[in-house]
Amino acid sequence: MTTDSPSTELVLKTMAPRAPAGLLARARLNADTARSQIVLVQAGAGYGKTSLLAQWRREFLARGAAVAWLLADDRDDAERFLRALVHAVRTGCARPSFGRLIAESPGAPAGAFDLATAWLAELAQLSLDVVLIVDEADRLPDSGARLLDYVMHNAPQNLRIVAAGRQGLDKPAAELLAYGQAALVASEALRFRVDETIALVTQRFGARVDADASARLFEITGGWPLGLQLALTAMARAQDPRTALDNLAAGPRGLREPLVAALLSELSSADERLLVDISVVDVLHPDLCAALTGDADAPQRLARLTRDTPVFVTAEESDWCRLHPLVRDVLQTRFAALADDERAQLHRRAARWLGARGMLEQAARHAHAAGEREHAYELAEQSLHDAVKQGQLGTVLDWLERLPEAELEKRPRLCLAVAWALALGERHHEAQRQVERVLASPGADDALRYECALILSAAEWYADDPDRFLTLFEPWAATPPPRDSWLAQAHANRLAARAMLLGEPAQARRLQQAVTRAQIGKGLGYVVRWGDHMVGLTWLQEGQVKLAESVLLPALASAEEDLGRRHPLTCMFAATCASIAYEDDRIDEAAALLANRLDVLERAALPETVVLAYRTAARIAALRGDEHRALDLLEMLDAMGVARNLPRLCVTSLAEQVSAHAGRYRAQTCDALVGRIDEIVERHIATRGPIWCRSVQMLQSMAHGSTALARQDWRAAIEPLARAEQIAATMKRGRERIELMALRAFAQDRATGDGHAPFLEALNLARTYHLGRVVIDAHPALADWARRVSEAGDVGPGERPVVPPHVVRVPPRSGEGGPRALPSVILTPKEREILELLARNLSNKEIALAAAVGEGTVKWHLKNLFGKLDASSRKHAVRRAIALGLLEGVQ
Repeated sequence: MTTDSPSTELVLKTMAPRAPAGLLARARLNADTARSQIVLVQAGAGYGKTSLLAQWRREFLARGAAVAWLLADDRDDAERFLRALVHAVRTGCARPSFGRLIAESPGAPAGAFDLATAWLAELAQLSLDVVLIVDEADRLPDSGARLLDYVMHNAPQNLRIVAAGRQGLDKPAAELLAYGQAALVASEALRFRVDETIALVTQRFGARVDADASARLFEITGGWPLGLQLALTAMARAQDPRTALDNLAAGPRGLREPLVAALLSELSSADERLLVDISVVDVLHPDLCAALTGDADAPQRLARLTRDTPVFVTAEESDWCRLHPLVRDVLQTRFAALADDERAQLHRRAARWLGARGMLEQAARHAHAAGEREHAYELAEQSLHDAVKQGQLGTVLDWLERLPEAELEKRPRLCLAVAWALALGERHHEAQRQVERVLASPGADDALRYECALILSAAEWYADDPDRFLTLFEPWAATPPPRDSWLAQAHANRLAARAMLLGEPAQARRLQQAVTRAQIGKGLGYVVRWGDHMVGLTWLQEGQVKLAESVLLPALASAEEDLGRRHPLTCMFAATCASIAYEDDRIDEAAALLANRLDVLERAALPETVVLAYRTAARIAALRGDEHRALDLLEMLDAMGVARNLPRLCVTSLAEQVSAHAGRYRAQTCDALVGRIDEIVERHIATRGPIWCRSVQMLQSMAHGSTALARQDWRAAIEPLARAEQIAATMKRGRERIELMALRAFAQDRATGDGHAPFLEALNLARTYHLGRVVIDAHPALADWARRVSEAGDVGPGERPVVPPHVVRVPPRSGEGGPRALPSVILTPKEREILELLARNLSNKEIALAAAVGEGTVKWHLKNLFGKLDASSRKHAVRRAIALGLLEGVQ
């Protein structure tokens, strides 16, 4: 290091990039996310590492820290890397003389670590908090990587280090990570969540793209930052971004082909063919790639492609990876264009490799595609029952389309798996036929008959016939399976459902607690999560939304990770969590939870969760002033009830519509809707059991009471509302009871003037149970009454402000308000003021007048600014301040 003048390369390496336009700064990934002194950001290409570092740099600067930026490369040996560190601090800290002795020392690799010690010592003496950001640190050669590791292990208190790279950063820092002195931000943390995707799309397109469409974009890209950026760019170029999104969702022959072609454009034909060949399988392993291609070098080629191309999804500490779905869809169209014998050979090799390693269902699919049908059916018979236990119901239903009737007739175990998959969804009525096949097979013992009873009872639950559900399960209720059987948890789930239907929610929770979950075996999280769903529903039934949320939110996160966002059980968790978020006035969060999930719920959810989802979605729309959308959602719920022969859904939809119209005193509309409710109840009540009838009669009485309120016939409203309230209390429906109590109090107050006491009680209960919207939604007049009660000093519901999605936007870089000097310890407050005035192209005299100082003082401050910014002119000083992130808003 014989020279003190930086080379052009060093200047460029230490120049921080601009934060991307429209960058969405995610609150969970702000600069305080990882509070450790050392932060490692490690993820594959396309995960937005550099964008995140640019966001953090701006946040650190805004908090007054000095930020030194360095872009590493594969030529940065220890000597060159140390020179870059010196210049990074000079640039970022506005200290042109920093490290002069180090720079003038003779360079030798052996002495680089001694010079690094001097660099650390000089840095420790600065009166600054310094953040060193090293991007692409994984490209450092061995000596440069060792020097960075030495700096991280010996960093002084005023130095924070952020290093980013694609792989390998965590291994040298393993000791720091183990002792909590370093934090790792991996690819999974960098992936966008659905609420962040919605916020990003809204920031870009506003109301032109709704939350459902944004959630579809999330599903297409999997939250992959590069995929999102490519998709948003394509949407922005289109005349209608929603149409472009539909085109993107249409499959590989839409917009996906040009997007993926751009990602693969730099690959050789051999590498592209490798990607086409391995796209045949869902997940990838180096040995599997070698088996598929017959190429011994395939594992090394896969490792290189995984490192250098942004098309793979990798896992930490695992050799397994997969192609990104957006990319794989396109590659599979190219795979389909291969010759038939080539495709069959690849499928055959995949089946052989996967089957040898116990991945039977995947092996069965490949054997079927290779034309080895008999072998495929044997593998499917061995694996599909386990697939049901793991919640892979869609996989089983896909096999139902492939399986000939003759194969089902001779394979009872396949019929059992198919029966489970059919029972848990809208095709529940088809489960009976498969159960009959199973029971007719030789060797149908009590254990098999018990499992068949569970299947049929599940089908009745999905058919919204709770009384028939109890009848089918009752003979087996007192004879649970062995505690180590997977059916032990399923039995507990049935007992909990039985207790809930009988109005004993606390008993349902006790039954769930009695199951020792550790004994039911691995890979059965799906069955366990059904137990969590039952517990959450019991709390929700009682109106204990906070207790329900404490169970359901962790279960939702776990289900999304293991089963996927659009798995039926995940969607049921989301529906319940959305209703809770809505009650807590977290409206945007509730909408994000429901986004792009209603279609799944319609096909494969319990009627109770379907009602929760559509009612919550309708109330969100009404709250946002979109009444026609709210009524349309309720009409969709009614149409669904007709199509699936679920009359309670029709009654719920109509009763909710009555409530909406009654709040606006639309008496004739309410009369017509109530007439439809009465007709449905009269048609079905004779053929249904007492539990179903009781729930429908509560809705019917509530609708009659609301209709009387719409006519402003206060006395006529009291009796049906009181009757509905009594049914709700019997069923232990906490929210409905409070709502009905408030409505009855309103009617009594208008009729006789004695409704104040019950209304106060309803408000008190709503506050106790954190039901923030129950009174507000019941009737607009109740919201006004509650406000008056609160203003008068009585106990009120304690309204809370709406909580927006957990994202924050980076402050705009536009020139609104003129140049603005960011807070920084590098410049004094007066120097920042002078810099802002300098950026307005004012003369020294004009600056003196504006700053209320003399011209001599201005010249003195300008001299200091030129020195700190290493600038040679006024214009140069402004441009240097912009480059260092010290000045914003300059046109």
